[in-house]
Amino acid sequence: METMHDIKRRIKSVENTKKITKAMKMVAAAKLRRAQEKAESTRPFFKRTRLVLQDIVSNTGTFAEHPLLGDATGEKTLLVTITGDRGLCGAYNSRVIKETRRSLLKREPATLLTIGKKALRTFSREQQEIVADYTDIDDYPGFWFARRITNRIIDTYKQEGYKEARLIYTHFDSPLNQTVYNIPLLPVIPPEERDPESRGDADGEEGEEGIAVDYLYEPSPPEVLDVILPQYVNNLIYAALLESKASEFGARMTAMDSATENATEMIDDLTLEYNRARQAQITKEISEIVSGAEAQK
Repeated sequence: METMHDIKRRIKSVENTKKITKAMKMVAAAKLRRAQEKAESTRPFFKRTRLVLQDIVSNTGTFAEHPLLGDATGEKTLLVTITGDRGLCGAYNSRVIKETRRSLLKREPATLLTIGKKALRTFSREQQEIVADYTDIDDYPGFWFARRITNRIIDTYKQEGYKEARLIYTHFDSPLNQTVYNIPLLPVIPPEERDPESRGDADGEEGEEGIAVDYLYEPSPPEVLDVILPQYVNNLIYAALLESKASEFGARMTAMDSATENATEMIDDLTLEYNRARQAQITKEISEIVSGAEAQK
């Protein structure tokens, strides 16, 4: 049985841990607010870019030869996976890694482009082929950082002859709920039909206001697509980075809140155990005093 001194030392240790987890929860909550605002503010822009791309490709049937459109001839798959640089965020990192492992098994041969230290360390230990890695990600990733990643993905996709590229990241639903997405990145193949929210009629030939879409290209359709398609991929990467950071902060805030509650319960249990030990010690001392007094009679 632990002594009173040991129990008191454990209580002090748990109290110090509780202070740390509470502080981490507050920091994560503060960062979450800004990250959530940035993630939500990009969604309308990304949606509009996606709708414009769908309109262009669905209304023009002459772009099948573009390297970022149509069917690719390669055999390998490029998996772009986004995790965090740090832990203490519940199952945030492990869910992305689990989904990446599942894709690696389903899409052999496959290579990785990792974003975040957790993915890099995990798949380096597993001796997976990693074509590029990005670590020490800012709390609020910038647009030009996403552009660097996008350029590397597109260059690798073109030069190495990949069959497809997929993006694995965590979408922010709420501080308590995040969803891991595994979505196609390249080649850019828009859905056969437009988004139901933006479709004017069942045939998909009219825009949001019921006006037929007709595009004029200047200087030429291939040059227009050379700008629009990388921009579309860049929007995907940028939005995924923001969603992942918001998810990481939400998961960390939730995890630290749970850890703080567990520490409080542990302190209560240890305090009760300490009081019992103290009461037992007092009872023992009283018994010894009474026994000594009886012995002197």
